[in-house]
Amino acid sequence: MRLRKSSLFGLYATLEMAADPARHVSAGEIAETYGISSHHLAKVMRTLVRAGLATSVLGPGGGYRFAGNPRRTSLLDVITLFEEADEAPALAADPASTSSIALALAEVGEEIDAATAATLGSITLAALLRNAQRHP
Repeated sequence: MRLRKSSLFGLYATLEMAADPARHVSAGEIAETYGISSHHLAKVMRTLVRAGLATSVLGPGGGYRFAGNPRRTSLLDVITLFEEADEAPALAADPASTSSIALALAEVGEEIDAATAATLGSITLAALLRNAQRHP
């Protein structure tokens, strides 16, 4: 599974907000912290707000705040906001190919994607943040 930039940016933003849910963080702060495009991140933030994972606060001291439950929100929950559900597996076969080898590779690709989704679905934001604290 190869993630789009928007998925990665969504993870950065969500984890940054979930690290301190009471704090308002601006899109500019997040963009600067991770060296990413603030314009692209603004689009990602709108998606997170629409999904109910963030709230937007206007005015001085405003920004975004995490609105979900970090112990129940998985990495997969965030990623699926930005990825297409019907994307081809990692080892997709040419649709015109009926070769047994191509089909077997496609099955392996589907298994890899299923295992990846299961892993990402089992890791909550809270668990990742605990792990991140061990890396200074």
